[in-house]
Amino acid sequence: MSGPHRKAAITGVALSDCGRIDDATPYALHAQAARRALADAGLGPQSVDGFASAGLGTLAPAEVAEYLGLRPRWVDSTAVGGATWEVMAAHAADAVAAGHARAVLLVYGSTARADIRAGRRTANLSFGARGPLQYEVPYGHTLIAKYAMAARRHMHEYGTTLDQLAQVAVAARANAARNPEAMFRDPIGVDDVLAGPVIADPFTRLHCCLRSDGGAAVLIVAEDLVPDCAGRPVWLLGSGTYVSHTTMSQWDDFTLSPAAVSGRSAFERAGVGPDEIDIAEIYDAFTYMTLVTLEDLGFCAKGEGGAFVGKGRLRHDGALPTNTDGGGLSAQHPGMRGLFLLVEAVRQLRGEAGGHQVYRPDGSPPALAVASGTGGWFCSSGTVVLGRD
Repeated sequence: MSGPHRKAAITGVALSDCGRIDDATPYALHAQAARRALADAGLGPQSVDGFASAGLGTLAPAEVAEYLGLRPRWVDSTAVGGATWEVMAAHAADAVAAGHARAVLLVYGSTARADIRAGRRTANLSFGARGPLQYEVPYGHTLIAKYAMAARRHMHEYGTTLDQLAQVAVAARANAARNPEAMFRDPIGVDDVLAGPVIADPFTRLHCCLRSDGGAAVLIVAEDLVPDCAGRPVWLLGSGTYVSHTTMSQWDDFTLSPAAVSGRSAFERAGVGPDEIDIAEIYDAFTYMTLVTLEDLGFCAKGEGGAFVGKGRLRHDGALPTNTDGGGLSAQHPGMRGLFLLVEAVRQLRGEAGGHQVYRPDGSPPALAVASGTGGWFCSSGTVVLGRD
């Protein structure tokens, strides 16, 4: 189909070098990931007429597009934290469907770890805050503390335990152990998670994501361009977005994430349910983030997330393999990690995940995946359902 209402597929994905990168700029990581994704798709930069980027440059994404030598006719610079890339993927699919673009490149790169080590930035996102955030900053209400408060509320309301939250970190590390690109691969147990230093009660260090450098890129194309691509297509079947709050006093329920809205929309538009999903790629800046997002996407009932994440269910050979690369808790987390979720989901659906590939009982790769990104402190959510058929 060449006119409006075209379907959209991902035909190219890639990561830049990730982990400890002390000698590269964010621009260089953008370029490296972009070149690799285009090579994966078998297309040149001249094919790209849509571009999406956030978080870098005075005139994002124009400055990054210029650095990459692109002149796009459709652009997106939506910035809603970790959910940015799933939201951008939804926008790109809409642009493809409407005929506004034929090949949209989503690119991200960050030297967050290197910048903090070199004193070029602070780890506190609230530093120098203006607007509504200024009323929370004087009380030392950091991003980690906001997630910790939400976790404590879930524990109070539903009896969720520290052991159950720790199971999320243990499963992520077990998945990372199979991924040679993951930063941390040594096995950990629940006792290791609980014994670590407290960062923000109830979170110890291993309840929190690591900090890395790295970048990622995803190429979304119209269905009529798929035959020209070398990469096997993974189709965007449905998407949903939602913005909840920024000020904690405006959050109605600390146990309900915005994925409850974005997920419902994505599944309805895709025409599938959570029970049909083979793998889940969930933004996991903190263990509670994974648990509550799984609840709100409908994989279990509200309040049952603690029991759901146990018994190895989230491991590569579990009932719902989740964050199959090790996630932000063990693989890599250079900042707004949502684009990494899409890269991993596509690799898994193609059967190209190497040593950490997940297989269905019949020996085939996963057929359906959900990627759900969360931004801020449960402020925003973007959910995308992907399928290889």
